[in-house]
Amino acid sequence: MSHFSTEDEALLQSMLRQLLQSVKEKITGAPSVECSEEILLHLEETDENFHNYEFVKYLRQYISSNLGSVIEEETEKCTSAQNQGEGTGYDTLVQHVTKKTRESKEYREMMHSLKNVMMVVVESLINKFEEDHMRSKEMQRKVKTEQHSSYHADNCSDSDSSFNQSYTFMNQEQLQLLVERLDPAQPKEVRQEAMQTLCSAPPSDILNCESWTNLRKHLAAALLDPDPNFSDKVLKFYARTFSSCPLNMTRELYTSLAKYLELYFLSEDNYVPAISIGVDMSHPDIIRLLKKIRLLNEYQREVPSFWIRQPEKYMEEIMESTLSLLSVKCEPSHTVSLKSLDPVYFLALVDLKAVWFKKWMHSYYSRTVVLKLLEKKYKSLIAASIEQCICYLEACESVVHGTCWCHSFPKSHISNKQKNFYTGKELQYIRVVHSLSLLGRLLIYKQGRKLFPVQLKNRKDLMSVTDLVIMFIRIICCSPNCPKALTVHAGNYSPSSLITDGLRILCDRKECATECLYTNTVIEALLQPIHYLLNEKEMHLNCREMTLIHIADILARIAAVDDGLSLLLYGGEKPSAADNRSQGGAHTIVQFTKKLLDEDISVLSGSEMLPVLKGAFIFVCRQMYSTCEGLEVLLPYRLHESIVEAWKKTSILSERIPTPIAGTDCISSVNQESQSFAVLEETLLDDLLNFAATPKGLLLLQSTGTITECVTFMFSRFTKNLQVSGCEKFGYGVIVSQVAATASGAIALQNSGFVKALVTELWGILECGRDDVRITNPRSTPVDPIDRSCQKFFLALINLLSFPAVYELIGQQLIPNKPEYSLREVPTGIIDIIDRLIIVDTDAKIHSLFNYEQSHMFGLRLLNVLCCDLDILLLLESQYKISEVLLDAQKENVITISDNSPEFIIDGLSVERNHILVRINVLGGPKERILPSRILNKGDDPYPWPMFSSYPCPMCYLAGFPEKADVRQDEDVSKLLSALKNTHKQIGWTENTQRQFCEIMERKPHVVSGMNLAELIESFVLHLSETPSDCYFTDREYKADANVTTKSLTSVQQLGIKMTISYGKRLNLLRDNAENDLCQVLMHCEKFLKQQQRPVKSSLRSLQGRYVSYDWFASSVFLIMMGNKEKTLTFLQQFSRLLVSAFIWIPRLHSSIHLPVDTGASGIHPVYFCSAHYIEMLLKAELPLVFSAFHMSGFAPSQICQQWLMQCFWNYMDWSEICHYIAICIFLGPDYQIYMCISVFKHLQQEILQHTQNQDLQVFLKEEALHEFRVSDYFRYMESLASTYRPVFLRDMKNIRVQST
Repeated sequence: MSHFSTEDEALLQSMLRQLLQSVKEKITGAPSVECSEEILLHLEETDENFHNYEFVKYLRQYISSNLGSVIEEETEKCTSAQNQGEGTGYDTLVQHVTKKTRESKEYREMMHSLKNVMMVVVESLINKFEEDHMRSKEMQRKVKTEQHSSYHADNCSDSDSSFNQSYTFMNQEQLQLLVERLDPAQPKEVRQEAMQTLCSAPPSDILNCESWTNLRKHLAAALLDPDPNFSDKVLKFYARTFSSCPLNMTRELYTSLAKYLELYFLSEDNYVPAISIGVDMSHPDIIRLLKKIRLLNEYQREVPSFWIRQPEKYMEEIMESTLSLLSVKCEPSHTVSLKSLDPVYFLALVDLKAVWFKKWMHSYYSRTVVLKLLEKKYKSLIAASIEQCICYLEACESVVHGTCWCHSFPKSHISNKQKNFYTGKELQYIRVVHSLSLLGRLLIYKQGRKLFPVQLKNRKDLMSVTDLVIMFIRIICCSPNCPKALTVHAGNYSPSSLITDGLRILCDRKECATECLYTNTVIEALLQPIHYLLNEKEMHLNCREMTLIHIADILARIAAVDDGLSLLLYGGEKPSAADNRSQGGAHTIVQFTKKLLDEDISVLSGSEMLPVLKGAFIFVCRQMYSTCEGLEVLLPYRLHESIVEAWKKTSILSERIPTPIAGTDCISSVNQESQSFAVLEETLLDDLLNFAATPKGLLLLQSTGTITECVTFMFSRFTKNLQVSGCEKFGYGVIVSQVAATASGAIALQNSGFVKALVTELWGILECGRDDVRITNPRSTPVDPIDRSCQKFFLALINLLSFPAVYELIGQQLIPNKPEYSLREVPTGIIDIIDRLIIVDTDAKIHSLFNYEQSHMFGLRLLNVLCCDLDILLLLESQYKISEVLLDAQKENVITISDNSPEFIIDGLSVERNHILVRINVLGGPKERILPSRILNKGDDPYPWPMFSSYPCPMCYLAGFPEKADVRQDEDVSKLLSALKNTHKQIGWTENTQRQFCEIMERKPHVVSGMNLAELIESFVLHLSETPSDCYFTDREYKADANVTTKSLTSVQQLGIKMTISYGKRLNLLRDNAENDLCQVLMHCEKFLKQQQRPVKSSLRSLQGRYVSYDWFASSVFLIMMGNKEKTLTFLQQFSRLLVSAFIWIPRLHSSIHLPVDTGASGIHPVYFCSAHYIEMLLKAELPLVFSAFHMSGFAPSQICQQWLMQCFWNYMDWSEICHYIAICIFLGPDYQIYMCISVFKHLQQEILQHTQNQDLQVFLKEEALHEFRVSDYFRYMESLASTYRPVFLRDMKNIRVQST
């Protein structure tokens, strides 16, 4: 460039001008000069055409000609060094060459020359600025007419202007001159030229000028200019400023625009059409007005995203100017009799759903200011919105026949894609939609609801929140569907749909729902259409089906929350336990639902939407009957039977649908009908399935005979990962747990494929891994006994394997025990899990496992949990000799150091086996046995617990027991015994003895044990059994045969007897010859109870003959009676006449004639469908956190309670506490069984919450004993529960003989 000519300078100027012209939009939009520089510096990163610019090409060629030889030389040097092994790669080569080139002499000379040349070029450009500016003005005058004809409002800049014009920086003198030229007094041409210059200047400079106040006035005046091109240029300046400047600058511009619009509507000189005339969208004045409203609204929508970074006063100015504008009322004047449209109508045209208000109310920061302004100055805006909705409601309700005024649209406009004219009725409809959106948003927030009540014009009464909600509900009932003319907008603008959406939001927010919806007045308003249809009264509903579906949706969401459910069930206040009547809306809903299912509502018969309507109202009922308290209220209506009948009818109809024939017109209708039936059929099955959410509901489901179909449907949804329902968040876990707690439910789970899928997937995780995952790194070795990947399946198996389920799935079955197992042989059932993972006692089984230690550890951990259920333990021991298998495995883990000192190899499996062996061999509560730890200690002795490979168990695992039973008699006990043995019993004797017993339990619970306890329960039961009014069962006379044989005892009974005798001897309660006496007691009990049994037609294994488990209650009584056979038999025979025997003596009602036939055939014991049912109901009411913890864990409280009660809390409580449990149930009634379990949950509350968080609640409840739990500590608590709930619970317990199913 040493020979830089004039031609070269002109060429460079042209190239530089082209570059700047191409990026002018980016530069002119920048808020400052510094930002413009940043844009140019990073142009290569942001502009895809960067390398196509002539200036860039020129620079590249210039650099190549000056530095090409230097670059090549350095590249050759580095390349030769790389060939000799000194190089490190391409990146290093580039860095090295670049560094050397920039350090070279040629580079310094080139940069010096280039800077000099570019300074000349830029200086020349600057010198030509005025000349170019004047030339552009003259050009504008010449092409003015062409510009007017080709001008479009949405263009952001003049494409004919030069770069210098668009990137003009002005000083204060120039800006002052510009403001003077924009004065309305100036000629039109001068103002237009000044406006054109203003549009090309950076908005930030203009807003910061000293004459901004005057300029703002001139701009507002320019908006009124009749020339559309000129006023559009002003709007273009507003738009550019809004998009590129910060809030502190744009707020003034926004407030000026809002103020201008406010004055525009208040002025009688401006054109604002009347409501009755309508709005012609092609009218020039309307077009200009809507452009300004739209620009205002766009800023309203965008400004919330950044106003939090500015002072609050800026935001308040914007809000106040907006609300001031919307509060303008265009009242009729003396010259014009018609009322003109208010600004709100125009804003509603561009923002129908009031999105601006939704965004302003979203954050607390802005919401506080909006609501403060509404309360202090602009409450009339709320009143106007309410009045608009009231007018709409009155107009709709006034029409009994035909359509409403708001639904009458000119047919010529209905099919138009773009609407050019809005009638007055359409405008009012649009205003209603906007008002509903605004009012609905107010109700969501607490401070918004505090704006009510509102005083309305020409109305005496204030409008409260409840009044507003009721008005909304009335609109739902009488509002027509959305006018077709408005469907050009995206979304549904039907008022009923908008209100339903708003009420949904309120339902999902507890505080909102409590204040707005949970009142009897609102519920009655929702139920009013249903009352009319039930009573067959004429009521005008514009669209019956859609109205009812909206109402059902709201009711379902109300019923999904405890407070709303209580309102529907009891009408706000729960009735006392003595009063069983319920006044809630649930009765109306279930009656209407039954009529829908029976298709007994004439006005809805034949409706295409009837299947959807059925599903909607059954779902409301489902939200109620899936809870214990809801099921109690709905039980008399026998809704499950109606649903089953409807499902059967739908199934038959779906099968009768003819196969569509190709080429005929009926294909689409047949497909639509088939799909409708299929959806309804699945909906009804899903609704039936949800009866299984409660123990009593599961009994009802079992009685319908559809449990297999329902569980199969559940499994199909489970495999597809479908949500249970819109109101349920925690999946099917609780339902699976409830179903698995019964024998019939376990069979249904197996037949559906659930068990097979669970076992197969578990095996894949344990042994196979995922085949579709490419392994780049080996899987980490599991550290926890149960790896996190298997935890889900471990808990699922625990939920599944209750004793009734285990007996049905593996009872009377041998394990395969194959001589060889293929590596591809995958288990499919529980028996396979026991064979392959638990009883791993052959080399073939060991060699078939890829991960032997991990898989076998999983099996042992599962076995440990299963053995906590004593009935499962006896079953596994009798069928598979579990203890022998574990002892043999321990023997194989022994190494002999010398002849007399065998040592056990301590590893994870041997430690786990040792723990299980102690658990299954030593019975006792938390203070009666010591279970070895499963965690190794640090130090020289990591495992101090002795291992063993043969019985007896080491004595260190046995806790200390009293040397002999305490036979001393307390004074209070003596008084109670004397009262019990008094032959002259007066009225109230039972209550008096119960009171004395309660006093002893509260003050001296330790004396209720040993011989004291035996005498107390003997005397009390004797009295009750001799009192006809206290006898619930009638029994046949039974004489004990002294020569009864014990050879017919099952292996389960024999093992149970051995456990009982061992436990009793350690408690010092039994003599050495007690085993034979206990055998005879159990045989006599079996014979005695068999007299009150009948054959049951059932495929369940547990109902094929005798009681399949062990009689833990009879064994407990045997221990209480200190092993006295005669006393035990006499007591049990007398005890069997009492109601309490049905609940704490489990074999008492096995296949009993005292139960209804269908209840007996279900195999579901009253302890489950009655006691456990009320335990869940009481748990939800008294300990909601615990109830929620169970729900979140997917585990039903009823399952663990059934396990505790079936084995009389053996292994969970110490013997003294077990005695107290039996005593309080005998003395105070069977309902104390319920209060006992609630007390246990109250005692464990903190641990339950912790283990829920740890995701091992099931394991904790089944494995851990009830440490530090004492019945006497919770005796007062149980009494308080009894005082509240006893009438209801006892009434239902007494109804087990006639249980309604």
